[in-house]
Amino acid sequence: MHLFFIDESGTIVPENKKHSKYFVIGGVIIPEIHWHDIYKKLKELKKQYKITSEIKWRYFAPNNNDEDNGMKHLSFEKKNEVRTKLYNIITSYKSVKIISTVTNIEEAYKLPYVNTKDDLYWYSYKQAVERFQYCLQDLERESGAEFNGLVIIDNRLSCDDNRLRTLHYRLLLGEKENYSNFKNLVEGLFIAPSHLSVGIQFADMVAGAIFRMAEKNDDQYYLQIKNSIRNKDGKILGYGIVNMPPKKT
Repeated sequence: MHLFFIDESGTIVPENKKHSKYFVIGGVIIPEIHWHDIYKKLKELKKQYKITSEIKWRYFAPNNNDEDNGMKHLSFEKKNEVRTKLYNIITSYKSVKIISTVTNIEEAYKLPYVNTKDDLYWYSYKQAVERFQYCLQDLERESGAEFNGLVIIDNRLSCDDNRLRTLHYRLLLGEKENYSNFKNLVEGLFIAPSHLSVGIQFADMVAGAIFRMAEKNDDQYYLQIKNSIRNKDGKILGYGIVNMPPKKT
């Protein structure tokens, strides 16, 4: 069983409101045989640096004083040290893969099927889950064995969660035309609070690194995870990172 943990970076707002240029969905595929080991390594790292909270991308900001930020006692240099070690945990496993959707918000709203922020989120999410399905299919072709997967996502507002859960279920049923066959996904969408999910905390770190590259043209953190992004013959775009809308070439 492969577990696909998803989180996001950037904020989607209605089309006529001020927003960041990009919205990013970041996902980490963790085979269940590695989950316990990754959990133990995260626990040890937090103990080493006396981190009392969950791991969140925004907690690494030098001026973040959120009440729940259990990293406030660390210097900027120590925070970057922790960040590098976090990335090293997931990139040390060859079978752990990263998938992301990078959505240009302004351009996405020009698409005929994107009329609301919920539409924008849904189609960004769908692109990432499709690549997860393709990844499982690739594993089957390479090994001759069957590979199944579960999708786990950070919780949001209950109304948003319910809508996403329903749409995800319709993907599995194949009710919509022109949708991929999601035969390797099992059960429905699992929604969990990030502080109770090791995988979602790593997905948040992945989403933050890719958002930083897209929004600020700063690839220092992206380069730390690049080798774990799903690719085909070294090509990442379209395999591990999907642009929405697709960039014209």
